[in-house]
Amino acid sequence: MSIELTESAAKRIQAQIAKRGKGYGLRIAVKKSGCSGYAYVLDYAESASAEDQVFDAFGAKVVVAKEHLSFLDGLTLDFQRDGLNEAFKFRNPNVTGECGCGESFAVG
Repeated sequence: MSIELTESAAKRIQAQIAKRGKGYGLRIAVKKSGCSGYAYVLDYAESASAEDQVFDAFGAKVVVAKEHLSFLDGLTLDFQRDGLNEAFKFRNPNVTGECGCGESFAVG
């Protein structure tokens, strides 16, 4: 199982945790949502438990509950800025389709 972070994503995670003043890393999960089936959920992780897997790159940590790994295996997390817009971008090889608005995805 693997999740990769780009350097840009790692810097953003580190900056947000520093701004917040606490935190262990970024937690990524999935939930049932939208017209395609699933949506990504991002939150701060205060710690990691035995039920989590931790991925570390460029000094930033991503925490994923083991129950979500099958949806996220092979994911590359990037952070991009385009003019005034900035957001995390997900490149997930498990996705078989996305809704038109980009809010949800399907897995095969």
